[in-house]
Amino acid sequence: MPCPHNEISIVQRSQQQSAVAAAAYQSGEKLFCEYDQEVKHYPEKRGIVHNEILLPANAPPEYADRNTLWNAAEAVEKQWNSQLARRWVLTIPREIPPDQYAVLVREFCQQQFVSKGMIADFAIHDPHPPGHNPHAHVLLTMRAMDEHGKWLSKSRKVYDLDENGERIKLSSGRWKSHKEDTVDWNDQKYCEIWRHEWEVIQNRYLEANDRPERVDLRSYARQGLDIVPTVHEGAAVRQMEKRGIKTNIGNLNREIRAANSLMQSIRQLIHNLKDWITELGEKRKELLAQKAAEEAVFLPNLLMKYMEIRKEERNRYKKQKKKVARIHTHIAHQRKDFLHKESRKIANSYDIVCMEDLNMKEMSQDMCFGKRVHDNGWGMFTDFLAYKMERAGKKLVRIDRWYPSSKTCSCCGNIKEDLQLSDRIYECACGNRMDRDQNAAINICREGIRISGMILDTEKKIS
Repeated sequence: MPCPHNEISIVQRSQQQSAVAAAAYQSGEKLFCEYDQEVKHYPEKRGIVHNEILLPANAPPEYADRNTLWNAAEAVEKQWNSQLARRWVLTIPREIPPDQYAVLVREFCQQQFVSKGMIADFAIHDPHPPGHNPHAHVLLTMRAMDEHGKWLSKSRKVYDLDENGERIKLSSGRWKSHKEDTVDWNDQKYCEIWRHEWEVIQNRYLEANDRPERVDLRSYARQGLDIVPTVHEGAAVRQMEKRGIKTNIGNLNREIRAANSLMQSIRQLIHNLKDWITELGEKRKELLAQKAAEEAVFLPNLLMKYMEIRKEERNRYKKQKKKVARIHTHIAHQRKDFLHKESRKIANSYDIVCMEDLNMKEMSQDMCFGKRVHDNGWGMFTDFLAYKMERAGKKLVRIDRWYPSSKTCSCCGNIKEDLQLSDRIYECACGNRMDRDQNAAINICREGIRISGMILDTEKKIS
């Protein structure tokens, strides 16, 4: 009997996911991700019998290369929470010949996705033993392209109009507007359409091969069947069950099947029980109303009501606590994305970077800066910058934090011991007067050049 499994999901950057990694997993190829500068490879993945990229007519031909395609799709997405790709997992009927697997999936992708302007990257997996669990992984682009093969925006700004066709001006002075998607691929109706079309094409191939089986991707409820659906087990669970190892999912499915076998025999009993429960509920309401009328106000009742109110307040506090935790997680993701981009910009722009090796934890404790310093992500930034400079073959010089960069004059070298943290302008007896941070930066640059052993025209480079 064909398996109706059909799963769709979105590859999201906010979940630390990567379209390049998804493409490497389903194709079995070794790909390099330019976003996080890592090689994506899954050598343990077996049973990949076919992979292919389908391009619409307006797509650049270089997108036939998987590494180029998905790095380009990720590069155009600038937000930390961007949606990078749409991912499908489709079960292929094992009743059709294996040489038709790729033909079936190619025809479906061409009709439903490529014809609408999407690029489809699909792979056929047939893990051991062959013909036991054939399925397809399909990765789809999220943006449309113009006639020149350039990615378009996902949405556009549309001004709202009044009954006279004129723009509506808000009290802030701006025009009232809303966003509209460039394409409607994210409309939920397509989930139903694509599921139905996948059902139709599977049944067409089954009929062409003179097979009596048919696929129905509707839920049991839509089919009018009073049956509890089982839980998808997956390859790992099936292998464990085959070896005689009982699993939680396997036990659950056995219980579901046992329950379904009893459903037919107890439906009439359930109907009778419903009538009895309805009658019992009416009597209960009458008894409760009578009891409430007879019940006086006692201290235990007041205490119970107070405890219920306190419980409700605690529940509200827990919800707010979870909400604050989600906000902190959101901020952390944004900060990490910003530090990745800034460290990459610096690593691409300079061959040598000199920086002071600060102890932010001690600064936050000893200098009364508190969380303003402790939460700034300086340690994460230095780690990102260090490995990106190293991968680029460039040099990062760390200056000892005890080096008096702020107190030393960048012109004459005199050390001003009485300089306070509140003094934002550095003034020296030699006549040098500048911002203390600029003065410190010049000293750090010179010290880094000295440590690295580079022979440079220091004054020319600094100026």
